Amino acid sequence: MSAKNLQRTATSTPPAARATIADVAREAGVSKATVSRFLNHRETLLTRDIATRVEVAIAALAYSPSPMAQALKRGRSRLIGLVVADVTNPFSVAVLRGAEKACQESGYLLMLFNLGNDSRRESEAIEALTAYQVEGLILNTLGRDAGAAAEAARHGKPVVLVDRRHHDMQADFVSLDNAGGVRLGVQHLVDAGYRELLFVSQPIKDVSSRMEREAAFRSFISDSAADVAGLQGSTFESREDDTYNLDEALRGLRQRAGGRLPGVLSSNAVVTLRVVAAMARLGWRFGVDVGLVGFDDTEWSPYIGPGLSTIAQPTDELGRVAAGCLIERLKGLDLPPRQILLSGRLLPRGSSQPEAAPVSTRQAS
Repeated sequence: MSAKNLQRTATSTPPAARATIADVAREAGVSKATVSRFLNHRETLLTRDIATRVEVAIAALAYSPSPMAQALKRGRSRLIGLVVADVTNPFSVAVLRGAEKACQESGYLLMLFNLGNDSRRESEAIEALTAYQVEGLILNTLGRDAGAAAEAARHGKPVVLVDRRHHDMQADFVSLDNAGGVRLGVQHLVDAGYRELLFVSQPIKDVSSRMEREAAFRSFISDSAADVAGLQGSTFESREDDTYNLDEALRGLRQRAGGRLPGVLSSNAVVTLRVVAAMARLGWRFGVDVGLVGFDDTEWSPYIGPGLSTIAQPTDELGRVAAGCLIERLKGLDLPPRQILLSGRLLPRGSSQPEAAPVSTRQAS
């Protein structure tokens, strides 16, 4: 046979089908129930001859029982579902890593469902993961789908919320202390001499973490205005692909600043990148034209411009604590819903350090 024909024969032969429990029973000449007893280590219910026939048949067919099927028979899948709003957000990826480590250490596997920032899919995500028999759910969603709480309750599985609260869902909640993080960032800008401040966030409505950060920003400005001469603050909601309005918001910031230093607090790494891109388009420099502190300390934060000042979230710990809370519930812990808030950490770099003469000596472009 030619090499060409040999290749055609090899590639056209379908792979052997995976052996089933029915195949083993047929090979051994016993019932499927008998094979099941053997697989579940109940050989004492079988004669030595029958147990040997089943064992030989399993070896001959290279039969491997489905771990999922075996787990479900025992009533345990050892699976935990994780739903994230946006897997492209570095925060979500970092929390995922922490949760995965904690799950592995406790003998669980993590299944991920990414919403892609589509709040309409929250109920769908819970339904899909439940179909895979996950034992519990960790949710980092937008919290806008009213039906998601009902869906989780209907299945009766323990739930832990991360970073974002969910209306009407009674569950453990693990998050950064958002108010404390905002105070760290704004106080740092004020101490550095910035007086006209802008809080830039993704759309805020109904997303608890964004609402909490904006409220903390406004509260800080209001509480400090009497003690810090010239301190003013405003907010701007940045939408994906809307570069024009973000550029205009930054121009407006500098114009309002007049002789005062303008500074920005960005609500997460996604927004920080948008601000960085806007600064490049405008030809401005951090620490010279505008100061910046951003939530989330990413791997690239130290390497952009003079280095980006950030409020680092304990993302690994957030994931670990969330998974730990869920596993405690799976082991039978019965307590009222808990709220666990972890502290952020300020990492000052060049983006928040004024490097030039007062803005009044320069023309805002």
